[in-house]
Amino acid sequence: MPPARARKLAKVPFVELADGRLQGVVSSGSDIGRVYVSSVAAGSYAFACSTNNNRPCGGARGSYCNHIRALIDEAVLQYGGRRVARYLKVETADDEPNAVGLFSDMVTARPSQEDAAAAATVFSRFLRHLAYLEFAPATGPLPEMHWFPPTRAVA
Repeated sequence: MPPARARKLAKVPFVELADGRLQGVVSSGSDIGRVYVSSVAAGSYAFACSTNNNRPCGGARGSYCNHIRALIDEAVLQYGGRRVARYLKVETADDEPNAVGLFSDMVTARPSQEDAAAAATVFSRFLRHLAYLEFAPATGPLPEMHWFPPTRAVA
């Protein structure tokens, strides 16, 4: 399935709807060597955010942090608001929900913070996807690469 719109990968290099969660990797705004693994559970909107070395996010204390906001923004760009809302089970009146509306609806539900047990799996999957960058360019499909936006054709 093609992404809803091409997106920049610098801030959120990896985002996926998998394992009953919106999850991904978000770059740190202050340290180039640090990334955060963030997730939001479908239905309950329970959230987790920690660094790649399992340190808790300082901004995720009782509510969504900026990393989770960025993750939601990029998920809507990649998958479209309708698909993200359907996956996360967000009840919305909008025909085409946007990231701000989804974020607002989920925060209103006062979600709980869960432990970051899934962070290792998500980060491992991200690293596995990065290994594809070492392959020579090819025109054949790579199903696992659907999260990279199709910006140009391979020569």
